Amino acid sequence: MKKELSPKQHGELLTTLKDRFEKNMSRHKGLEWAKVQAKLEANWEKLWSLNEMEETHGEPDVVGLDKKTGEYIFYDCSAESPKCRRSICYDHEALELRKENKPENSVIGMATAMGIELLTEEQYRELQQLGNFDMKTSSWVKTPGDIRKLGGALFCDRRYDTVFVYHNGAESYYAARGFRGSLRL
Repeated sequence: MKKELSPKQHGELLTTLKDRFEKNMSRHKGLEWAKVQAKLEANWEKLWSLNEMEETHGEPDVVGLDKKTGEYIFYDCSAESPKCRRSICYDHEALELRKENKPENSVIGMATAMGIELLTEEQYRELQQLGNFDMKTSSWVKTPGDIRKLGGALFCDRRYDTVFVYHNGAESYYAARGFRGSLRL
């Protein structure tokens, strides 16, 4: 798969990201769009991954700057779990275990193909400090190896003004459960 954008796609994505950045300044206090844009233009492959996040309705936005590495951190900031990333099981192993009604993909497979990382529970909780997300849906989160080894996987949502973490069989999938990703550049 070709991991580059046309000049038109590049321009449209930068405009979308800039507009979102300016409309949601509370997510990235003290950060300047010009510096973010310069980093984006110097990292074409990462820009492709952000476009994949956008195309699957993740609405990526800057949520921080890693002071140690100088990397900007983007998370999917759509109000609900991204529409085009729902109804998928956790990973390839879980996908292979399904005998009937296999979903088209897995969370880990899709995130890897997009060049992004699945949010951890800690990152998911950080995201929830920036707004109210997944009030009607839920999102798979990175599952610790010991839980995954036993066949389980974790997901989160926000209900009753509280972030909840749950478990399910990794091979399960639901129309209202997707995943959120992160990208550093």
